[in-house]
Amino acid sequence: MMMDEDIEQASLMSFNDRPRAFPNMRSKTYSPLIFRIIRKLNVRVLSILLLLCFGAIFYMGASTSPIIVFVFTVCIISFLLSVYLTKWVLAKDEGPPEMVQISDAIRDGAEGFFRTQYSTISKMAILLAFVILCIYLFRTLTPQQEAAGLGRAMSAYITVASFLLGALCSGLAGYVGMWVSVRANVRVSSAARRSAREALQIAVRAGGFSALVVVGMAVIGIAILYSTFYVWLGVDTPGGMSVTDLPLLLVGYGFGASFVALFAQLGGGIYTKGADVGADLVGKVEQGIPEDDPRNPAVIADLVGDNVGDCAARGADLFESIAAEIISAMILGGTMAKKCKIEDPSGFILFPLVVHSFDLIISSIGIFSIKGTRDASVKSPVEDPMAVLQKGYSLTIVLAVVTFGASTRWLLYTEQAPSAWFSFALCGLVGIITAYAFVWISKYYTDYKHEPVRTLALASSTGHGTNIIAGVSLGLESTALPVLVISVAIISAYWLGNTSGLVDENGVPTGGLFGTAVATMGMLSTAAYVLTMDMFGPIADNAGGIVEMSQQPESVREITDLLDAVGNTTKATTKGFAIGSAALASFLLFSAYMDEVSAFANVPFKEVDIAIPEVFVGGLLGSMLIFLFSAWACAAVGRTAQEVVNEVRRQFIERPGIMTYKEKPDYSRCVAIVASAALREMIKPGALAIASPIVVGLVFRVLGYYTGQPLLGAKVVASMLMFATVCGILMALFLNTAGGAWDNAKKYIETGALGGKGSEAHKAAVTGDTVGDPFKDTAGPSIHVLIKMLATITLVMAPVFL
Repeated sequence: MMMDEDIEQASLMSFNDRPRAFPNMRSKTYSPLIFRIIRKLNVRVLSILLLLCFGAIFYMGASTSPIIVFVFTVCIISFLLSVYLTKWVLAKDEGPPEMVQISDAIRDGAEGFFRTQYSTISKMAILLAFVILCIYLFRTLTPQQEAAGLGRAMSAYITVASFLLGALCSGLAGYVGMWVSVRANVRVSSAARRSAREALQIAVRAGGFSALVVVGMAVIGIAILYSTFYVWLGVDTPGGMSVTDLPLLLVGYGFGASFVALFAQLGGGIYTKGADVGADLVGKVEQGIPEDDPRNPAVIADLVGDNVGDCAARGADLFESIAAEIISAMILGGTMAKKCKIEDPSGFILFPLVVHSFDLIISSIGIFSIKGTRDASVKSPVEDPMAVLQKGYSLTIVLAVVTFGASTRWLLYTEQAPSAWFSFALCGLVGIITAYAFVWISKYYTDYKHEPVRTLALASSTGHGTNIIAGVSLGLESTALPVLVISVAIISAYWLGNTSGLVDENGVPTGGLFGTAVATMGMLSTAAYVLTMDMFGPIADNAGGIVEMSQQPESVREITDLLDAVGNTTKATTKGFAIGSAALASFLLFSAYMDEVSAFANVPFKEVDIAIPEVFVGGLLGSMLIFLFSAWACAAVGRTAQEVVNEVRRQFIERPGIMTYKEKPDYSRCVAIVASAALREMIKPGALAIASPIVVGLVFRVLGYYTGQPLLGAKVVASMLMFATVCGILMALFLNTAGGAWDNAKKYIETGALGGKGSEAHKAAVTGDTVGDPFKDTAGPSIHVLIKMLATITLVMAPVFL
């Protein structure tokens, strides 16, 4: 057993070097076409092109609003900062040759799968764009769009272009997440040979690069679209469109982002957990070898999965979350400004972009607050990495409160209600507190320092069955506190907005929904730092795998195990954060959908009566969709894992020399099996998610036409969306928390508790972990993407249901 000080300052003493039959496993390098073209350009030519692009962007911004210029400036600065972080991380050494060889193999597998997966997604996106084009060419227009001279063809082309741009940016966000993780993992492994704090700093800064690019891309993409449409369509000019109606043209962007995020999460989740479950069942349970042991034929596929499932998919996921929240808040802000007849509504519409611009600033400060050397005030021999990350998050939270208050005073002050800005600042504070509460609740239920996970680990000592029972009950219990927090947040924010003093021409308060939108913005006001913590997890996990495969000293593995355990907790907490933000964002999107139906139908649409049989059936269908989608996602992981198990067993039988390091496993075979299965299995649940609201809306629209209920299709879809959101939130909370708790119960036992590695309790915990794998990394994350995609697709397709 290592002494505590050895964990912080890794020992570089010699160790029993086992035979290594694993030469260079790398085949070829890969870069996307656009990057290969950029590399071939002359530096001067590239500089001129960049200056022209920046000039065009700032010209459009200056022609739109000074607020847009501020947003562009912050985003570009954040991109430059991310370039600095990239150079800093890549300047770190990659360690000995055996580490580099393993890292190269992981990089090849991740980039190869990413290329194939996104090629498939892009083909589906183009097909869906054609469907949207056809629908929009025959749909109705709002009275405001008709008055502004925006024809059906123009509306169709704008929506399709927005959809494709959103899909492209979401794909780039995913690629950025994967790109940095496959390069940072080996550098974290190498740093772990020196100290835990240096390894922590590299992992955090690598995650910070990805976070700044993803959030910055989401903000600047919407800002560019908004300013382009503003200038091109002559908004707020005589005979032109009103600025309050402009956000409705952006819904295609959110749908494109959701579309790619769903398939990225499904495909990546099936890949990573199919490989992980197969590797654990045969390697740990049947053969009794450690996790990430180089003798396991599925270990490279498992490590590749961390990058395509946890990094690429999560980057696309958070991009979609921010895009959907910004667009829905802009729609609600414009609607409220129109009802209140606010003289200059641009502040209420552009407020979400400013909040996320400040998010980039404060999250950068939080990222750079984590140093490479220990805090002298820490007296314990081992510094807890979670405490270090928590300090950075607390600093970011404090800065978020300050900048949010300043943003509300700057943009939401109006002479009609001089104190309204303060009410909305309090709404933002509600959202920030909600985010912190979600992170704390998730940490409590998934960190093995707390009672729930230790109780689950104790249940493992009496067998596999009691482990499963305890894990399921923990997951079910974990839904209570988050639901209470969300409920209080929505009601508090709505009440604060409603009492802000903003009223319509009839004196009716109108700020309630915008108050909930501001609370959602508050919750996501630290999104970049949260994504940094999320990216930290898979990078640390990969680093541990590289250390184990390259057979480094036990002292190094203990450091990476410590970082990996913290990474499991940060992944679980950020998933809880994502679910909470999805709940609030879905409420906003639902409200925006009702506003859009009112605009197209030109009649009030403020409530949905579930006492109407058809509407109640829509709710049942929405609830069923969540369970069926979850079942198909978990079944896909199970089928993929079965293929991996059979292949790994075959190799151990046919190549007995693998166990004595005399023969090399065929890693590429497992990688090929998992990649093929993931691409095949992601289609069915994804198609279900896209087709369901469209089919239901069309069927009940026809039924409503023949029964004299003109808005029946829109009402049934609203009910479906409402019930799916409620069920989806609860299901995602259960799946994510149960899976994270099972994983960390296993980690807790591996620290030496309850008999340690190889004990009966450990075997039962491994079973629980394999059951929880598809819960927390496939079905759970996919569900919260699903409920937002359902909301965005109903926004885009709203005219079809009328």
